[in-house]
Amino acid sequence: MLKEYRTISNISGPLMFVEDVDEVRYDELVEVELPDGQVRRGKVLEAHAGRALVQLFEGTAGLDVTGSKVRFLGRVIELPVSIDMLGRVFDGFGRPRDNGPKIIPEKRLDINGSPINPYARAYPSEFIQTGISAIDCMNPIVRGQKLPIFSGSGLPHPRIAAQIARQAKVRGSGEKFAVVFAALGITFEEADFFISDFRKTGAIDRAVLFVNLANDPVIERLATPRMALTCAEYLAFEKDMHVLVIMTDITNYCEALREVSAARKEVPGRRGYPGYMYTDLATIYERAGRIQGKKGSITQVPILSMPEDDKTHPIPDLTGYITEGQVILSRELHKKGVYPPINVSLSLSRLKDKGIGTGKTREDHAGVLNELSGAYDRGKEARELAVVLGEAALTPVDKRFLEFADAFEARFVKQGENEDRSIEKTLDIGWELMTIIPRTELKRVSDEMVEKYLPAAKEKSAAAGSDR
Repeated sequence: MLKEYRTISNISGPLMFVEDVDEVRYDELVEVELPDGQVRRGKVLEAHAGRALVQLFEGTAGLDVTGSKVRFLGRVIELPVSIDMLGRVFDGFGRPRDNGPKIIPEKRLDINGSPINPYARAYPSEFIQTGISAIDCMNPIVRGQKLPIFSGSGLPHPRIAAQIARQAKVRGSGEKFAVVFAALGITFEEADFFISDFRKTGAIDRAVLFVNLANDPVIERLATPRMALTCAEYLAFEKDMHVLVIMTDITNYCEALREVSAARKEVPGRRGYPGYMYTDLATIYERAGRIQGKKGSITQVPILSMPEDDKTHPIPDLTGYITEGQVILSRELHKKGVYPPINVSLSLSRLKDKGIGTGKTREDHAGVLNELSGAYDRGKEARELAVVLGEAALTPVDKRFLEFADAFEARFVKQGENEDRSIEKTLDIGWELMTIIPRTELKRVSDEMVEKYLPAAKEKSAAAGSDR
């Protein structure tokens, strides 16, 4: 029989203080029964000298201090898991949101996960294909990596997130793949877009969705990514699946963290965010990876919108420290009508060299990546020079690179929202674009690769020209 307390002394925002408690532990689950029989849940944030600070998931609005009873349950927040979670939609606390039956769990797992011994980690080394050329060729995602997408207000990151979730796949036969999608603090329209898109395309059959709406409790927003990652760990390390976890929008998560910190009257750090935000984000991002002796893997693509497009804002700044690169969206490309508006010059995948090449993508991948990157940067420099001095001031070679930069944005970066390009198709487009550049300027691809792939690209380019 659980002991009940009627000693609530104070309420502040989503927090309440309970006096004269015995043997209460940090992170312990709490039930608060209101006089009308309604039950609200929460967890212990602090416990010291017979006093407990409790954070309520459903908020404290309308809570009767004198008539409510508090019970400490002696366990932490857990997620019931089963393979039947695939194809289902849940709220931020893991409760069914799709009017389907409750999950009959194989087990219940602590949502905080278990720390991975660094010695037991396996190095990320296999390629994940998203079907998006600007990612697959220029900033490849590797199994076990954490590669965030830095976006901004009004940019199409929800559409990109849905496209990655639809199209992502691991290469090779017999590999089991799943997507865990966590939506944090989104609007009802965005939630409807994601859910209907997954169902319409059939992607939901291999996906698990956790949806936290903007009007859901702030505390639920803090639990949502941990629920999603607990589900991913179960699928990866117990069901041997390769799991891609997409989380959008991490900025909403950090805003919730700041709100709770302010309610606790903690000393704020940069821009009012709590000083422990780096540590808190690390507890989420570091749950990606591979474990030696386990077939499965967890790869993360967290998406965040940078306030005022500021890369030095604490949220993208700290995220960049913890993760292995970033994919940055460009407002300039978005205004030009380029989708997806990925700025390949500023984007970076620090593990790209580990997941490409013979047996993983194709032997020419590294050379094509480097050549396209260098040529595009040179073309943008020529574009800036033409704006200042006029195009007549450019040398014939500079004009070729300017032509390349325009073609690169129009034919390589830009693609359809439902266009799923294989890595081979992407690399072939890259070789076709290289036909614009004088062959003497191809300095980052080996002569062997040029002889093997460039002639075929020239034939395709000539055939395309004759068709026009």
